[in-house]
Amino acid sequence: MFKIKNIQACSIRALVGLAVVTTLLGCQKSNVQLEPVTLAHNSLSISEQQQGWQLLFDGQSSGQWRGFKRSDFPSNWQVIDGTLHMKGDVNMTADEKADRGDIVFPQQYQNFTLKLEWKISKNGNSGIFYLGSENNKQHFETGDYIWRNAPEMQILDNHGHPDANRGKNGNRQAGSLYDLIAAQPQNAKPIGQWNNIEITVNNRHVSHKQNGVIVVEYVMDTPQWHEMISHSKFPSLNPNWHNVAVQGLIGLQDHNDPVWFRNIKIKAL
Repeated sequence: MFKIKNIQACSIRALVGLAVVTTLLGCQKSNVQLEPVTLAHNSLSISEQQQGWQLLFDGQSSGQWRGFKRSDFPSNWQVIDGTLHMKGDVNMTADEKADRGDIVFPQQYQNFTLKLEWKISKNGNSGIFYLGSENNKQHFETGDYIWRNAPEMQILDNHGHPDANRGKNGNRQAGSLYDLIAAQPQNAKPIGQWNNIEITVNNRHVSHKQNGVIVVEYVMDTPQWHEMISHSKFPSLNPNWHNVAVQGLIGLQDHNDPVWFRNIKIKAL
């Protein structure tokens, strides 16, 4: 999308939406400069709407988001300054600590591209989940969490959180398929800066793109997939973790630390 900055001796025939269509008639000299028009946060461009993108967060309210395995919205999350924000333990009241949890968007997706932006607090940890299921009948003493059955794109302060040096070869650092595949290259931005991500799932082929670069690719349900999981932490937590749902929920993690999300949108493939 562009706007006309300077036109000399020209006629503008039409303006359509945010796209500028010009017809230059009888111009002996023209000086046309195009400047990008920044799309407002938490909105869809005309092109995105035509391509079938769906906005999952409008920046004004929690909308359809709710707690994992809940019908309401946990009180430790809030909508602030156009972001979905998890407040973190240090900022919660006693009542909020008693009413907390991961959040999910209730519509299920099978093949899709998910886009969003995140930023993390100092020493912070969080995650983005996909293909999550609420059909698991198990419940646990400390609550139930979407990570027990869904793949996770890790969110982390790589320089301050100890998880950055755990796991294998950096597979718990930002952008990674948590505890399974390290993000390569590791291009996460420092704390307080926004990171752009895309997660694409298409016929069980998955890619993580972080700040414009594909950093993880894999295929589920293959012998390599099962072998990789067998050497991870997941079998001890849930023996059936490798059987990821064919379609499922998008989730955002409450991992005790402040985290912010915005520009959350998805396109079914």
